This record gives sequence, structure tokens and C-alpha cells, in this order.
Amino acid sequence: MIRAALFDAAGTLIELAEPVGETYARHAERQGLAISAWRLTDAFGRACQQTPLPVSPATDAPERREVEREWWRDVVRRTFLAADSERRPPDFDALFAGLWDTYSNARQWRTRAGALALLDRLRERGLRTAVVSNFDSRLGGLLADLGFDGRLDAIVLASDVGAAKPAPEIFHFALERLHVAPHEAIFVGDDPERDLAAAEAAGLVAIDATALATLTDLRLPEGTA
Repeated sequence: MIRAALFDAAGTLIELAEPVGETYARHAERQGLAISAWRLTDAFGRACQQTPLPVSPATDAPERREVEREWWRDVVRRTFLAADSERRPPDFDALFAGLWDTYSNARQWRTRAGALALLDRLRERGLRTAVVSNFDSRLGGLLADLGFDGRLDAIVLASDVGAAKPAPEIFHFALERLHVAPHEAIFVGDDPERDLAAAEAAGLVAIDATALATLTDLRLPEGTA
């Protein structure tokens, strides 16, 4: 019997209001640096893959936020280096601060179609719900601002566990918070390796969010509460 539904955050429940390259290009233009959005989008993807996530749990919230901020600073630096190795932003500190503030604001994000309605439907049926994400500690505030307050029983981040997806530990940590076994839960995500294959390896039923026109199209497996 399925008793819980776990979700990835970015790309599943929420998504960017515009492609990352467009945002980066606009901030660069303010410093007189013209780099195409598509080059920045491509470079950003590579930079994220090449920069290991800081998954060691911090001792307190300020320390965790600083570690996360430094990780993002490295990603942004690598992004601009990969997009154009011969030109640098004149004031990188200001550029990074602007990007950090931009992505900390819920206006830069939007709720994926059907997300809130799906969570309401699941909770009406008695399922427990949670987010399991490699996002940083800004996620809780963003989700609250986007209308998810009261719709989630837990938000589990990699830094809470000391392990990031695709590691099974982060899924098991969330399941313990919900008091359900792996075979009693589904996981909805968009990344083939970090979400779908990882959830299946951890014993959950994986559902591909990209195969759904809206999240309200999700159909629960047989035997759901």
C-alpha cells in the first residue's frame, strides 16, 4: 500500500521563470559584458556537474548558508569561465551578489502546473508528502512563498543528511521522517539518474515528472491508501 509521496523540487514541483542563461546574460550586460544566453545555459549545466555538492551537515544555519553560498559562487565563476575564457565580469562580487539575490526571490520561480492541486489531492487521500532535494537552504522559504505551506510534511535537503541524490541515504532519511517503508512510497522527479534510478534503487516507486503534461495527470499505483 502506498502511504507517502515524495517529490524533487526544482524541475518537478517548481521551475525557473526563465532559462538560467537569460538571467545570467542580463546580469552580465549590466557590467558591459555581452555573452549569449545559450552559451551561459550550456556552461551552467557543465559547471554544476563539475562542482561537487557540499553535503557535509553544517553545525548551524548561518554556517550552512555560507557553505552553500560559496558553492554557488564557485558554480557562477565556472559558468562564466566556461562560457568565455577570455573575458571576465568587471566586478564579479557584485554580479554574484545580484544573482544570489535574484534566485532567492520567489518571483524568479513558478509553481509547476498542477503541483498544488496534486498535493491537496494526495493529502485528502491520507498520504504523507515530502520534498527530497539537493537544493540549498533557501528552498523552504521559496516553497512557502510559492504556496506550498501546509501541503508538505517534510522538506529534506542533502545538507540535512550529509548525502545528496542519487545516494539512497537521503531517500531513507525522508522516509524515516514520514514513518513509512520504501515500498510504501512513490518518488516523483525529473532527473533520470539522480531522481528516477536513485529512487528505484532505494526501494521506492519512481514516477517521471517529465512524462506528465501537468502534475494532476499523475496516477497512483494500485494499492494506494
